[in-house]
Amino acid sequence: MASEILSPAPPFDRQTAIEKVRLAEDGWNSRDPQRIVKAYSAASVWRNRAEFVCGHEAIIQFLSRKFAKELDYRLIKELWAYEANRIAVRFAYEWHDDSGNWFRSYGNENWHFENDGRMALRYASINDLPISEDKCLFHWHGRRPDDHPGLSDLGL
Repeated sequence: MASEILSPAPPFDRQTAIEKVRLAEDGWNSRDPQRIVKAYSAASVWRNRAEFVCGHEAIIQFLSRKFAKELDYRLIKELWAYEANRIAVRFAYEWHDDSGNWFRSYGNENWHFENDGRMALRYASINDLPISEDKCLFHWHGRRPDDHPGLSDLGL
């Protein structure tokens, strides 16, 4: 499991960057903070919206709060750019709150990796768009199916 999360490691080429992005997407779609945190260095630093998080315990707490608020979370990530030990992605995810209000959240992330493949820095900028449930495009549970369209295919 750990090698699956850490591989591939930098330096990235186009194919390994795409693979790393999909592995990150799969981890986040698990909605399991204990699984997700394994992909980050012990001292990993995040900026997520206006929140700053550092280290495994803070990441687990952050993710636990996030998934308690953002119900039925489903995410698609897409490679934007890569270089050596850095990857930039764009993403969209859909979720609803406990009142049944649906959202599609759009964003960009910049990632910096340690040599072992763990992410050391994660900078995320995210905006939420209220949508009606009938506008949801992400209907799977768990890992996004391989044949499900990506962001560009969906026009997002």
